[in-house]
Amino acid sequence: MRRLGDLEAAIMDVMWAADGALPVREVVARIREDRDVAYTTVQTVMDILFRKEWVDRELKRRAYLYWAKASREDYVAGLMAGALDESSDRTAALARFVERMDQAEVDELRSLLDAARSGESVT
Repeated sequence: MRRLGDLEAAIMDVMWAADGALPVREVVARIREDRDVAYTTVQTVMDILFRKEWVDRELKRRAYLYWAKASREDYVAGLMAGALDESSDRTAALARFVERMDQAEVDELRSLLDAARSGESVT
């Protein structure tokens, strides 16, 4: 999985933080709090995110309302899986990753692995 571009990530941050569907103008307003960006640029990138299946949309009157199709956690998990796919030794890569975790994270990972092993849902 490829990492989102800078503007794609900013848009997805807005979408992930939203309580519901948003029109492009609202996404632009929220992004403009941190950076200057043109409405048409955001609209184009949101269409790209729709084609990439990161957001979905519905036409309401004359404007689309957009919402995230996948969570931030889904995105990060995909990046992690992609990173592991880059390694010729997944076990070594996982070992290095775990070595960088603090004890609380290791304990949580152990709990998640135990739940997955017993067939329980881990989310």
